[in-house]
Amino acid sequence: MAESQIPAASGGIDDQSLKLAIAGSLLHSKAIQNQHQQHSPTVSSPPSHSNALRWKRKAKERKQELIRLRENLKQAEDASHDDFLSQNSTCKCFFFDNLGKLNPTRPEDGTDNRFNDVLRRRFLRQVRYRERRRKSDNAVHRKRLLDFNEDDEVERLQASVDFLVELYDTYSPVGEVNFKNWAHQAADFILASLKDLLPKGRYVELIEGIISSLIMRLIRKMHSPVKDELEDSASDVQFYAQHLIRELGRETYIGQRAIVSVSQRISAVGESLLFMDPFDDNFPSLHEYLFIMIQLIEFLISDYLKMWSKDRNFDSLLFEEGMISIVHAKKALELLESRNGLYILYMDRVTGDLANQISNIPRLREIKPDIVDDLMH
Repeated sequence: MAESQIPAASGGIDDQSLKLAIAGSLLHSKAIQNQHQQHSPTVSSPPSHSNALRWKRKAKERKQELIRLRENLKQAEDASHDDFLSQNSTCKCFFFDNLGKLNPTRPEDGTDNRFNDVLRRRFLRQVRYRERRRKSDNAVHRKRLLDFNEDDEVERLQASVDFLVELYDTYSPVGEVNFKNWAHQAADFILASLKDLLPKGRYVELIEGIISSLIMRLIRKMHSPVKDELEDSASDVQFYAQHLIRELGRETYIGQRAIVSVSQRISAVGESLLFMDPFDDNFPSLHEYLFIMIQLIEFLISDYLKMWSKDRNFDSLLFEEGMISIVHAKKALELLESRNGLYILYMDRVTGDLANQISNIPRLREIKPDIVDDLMH
């Protein structure tokens, strides 16, 4: 009995030891696994740390590249500061510097080295932007009349004219710098477009309609209605419009038509003043309007007549029409002599200068003698 119980006790001890051994092994295995899990991030951290460093280095290189680009752009702007106009700078070509001055020194061909490709593209972007907002039926109809090869140039001429007139409609002293820059760019673009289009001899009526419309719209801008608190601003617009016609007038095609249109306008205003009450609120503005127009004719004749006579686009018949219009304007102002004798004195100075230049320019001596006689008397 005693012997039979000993093995049983021994077997129970063995089962218990086995269980303890298995439990210990499991605990040891779990401890090793936990230790492995704790060390595994440390083992994989070098690749993650390397990626972070690499992206940080790339970000730093990109930042340095952007800094270099900004510096290069700044250097380019500084280098070209004297070569073309920026949107926020003053007009480097001094386009309006001779405002109201007689006989300034002028280039013969009207070209400007500062009107480069960059300035041209910038101006065209502004014109296209405004044209997309317009969508007028007249533009669609006009485009149907043009051939594929030249419609862009004529359309740009019309768009430039509209752009220029809109500048005057939106003028304010606050934006005077930008106004001067864009007005100059528009004027140069119009002159450049005419230089390309006129020698081709096509779309004559269409081009003449565009230019005549431009002249008349600018002539109207020289008249400021009843003065108000913005008197100085209105006066600026009047003289800017006068100066712009004067600058565009260096092109014979524009200048000759400007003289005819301005002279006819002087006659119309003179007749209006004849029947107007001197105490009318509009009388002072019309009085100033007359003097600005007379001065414009004097500028055009003094500045360009000799140059026009050498141009192949000079139209003798149109010049005679201009002289006849000046004579009619003078006669219309003679009726106002009792109100203001300065009108006649000013017109006498204009006609005297014109007659003097006609006698000194060989090509102009072909003018009909009776027209010259009417001019002098």
